[in-house]
Amino acid sequence: MVVERVGGGSSGVPPVSGSAGDGADAELPPAARLQILTTEHWSLLATRGMTWNEAFSRAQMFLSALSGGIVALALASQAMGFGSGFIVFALLLLPVLLFLGLATFVRLVDINNEDNLWFAGMNILRRAYLDAAPDLERYFISGAYDDEASIMRTFGATPGSGAFVHGFVTTPGMLAVVDAVLAAVLAGTVAIALNLNTAIVLIIGVAVFLVSIALLVAYQFRSVVIPWRAYKPRFPAPPKGQA
Repeated sequence: MVVERVGGGSSGVPPVSGSAGDGADAELPPAARLQILTTEHWSLLATRGMTWNEAFSRAQMFLSALSGGIVALALASQAMGFGSGFIVFALLLLPVLLFLGLATFVRLVDINNEDNLWFAGMNILRRAYLDAAPDLERYFISGAYDDEASIMRTFGATPGSGAFVHGFVTTPGMLAVVDAVLAAVLAGTVAIALNLNTAIVLIIGVAVFLVSIALLVAYQFRSVVIPWRAYKPRFPAPPKGQA
């Protein structure tokens, strides 16, 4: 699909009309249009950079807290053994670590969702560049439309190709596994505090891990995949064989 050219301009960007002085229509020159597009493009790139800096900072903060918590549990076990005092200490510490992990996971899922939006915006801007200079399209390897396939092309991925497995190697996916393990350990600790036997403790831990990972994966799917499947692109790629 080609952006409709308005006012006979040389780019696919509509002209800006009206002046404060006489009210007559005035069209921006091509150089000004290109500057507006590139400014918006760099703004999206800067926004992506800030959100991913936040993502890495949050992940690092959680993993640092988790490492410190494990060290604290190890020191407590040496000082108190694995008696009731250690169980109480673990029941105070593990929920805090699990909360940090869940909050980090939710925010990283949101960042992934936002990142898809920034990619769609950059693809739309790339479409405007190519509408202004169609002969340059052969030099672009990124997507220039905002449909799913074009956005995935910009990511360097194929739609639907190992999406489920790929979800676990993303940053939110890895944290989902860590959070599920934390939930299982917390549940096992509660079971130990209730004086349940070892077999039941293991069954409870495994069950909580499986339920937790299923819930977290479902949340990620509902928060990212479903909204983007419902997204209606403004500039979908034309069918193959059409210009």
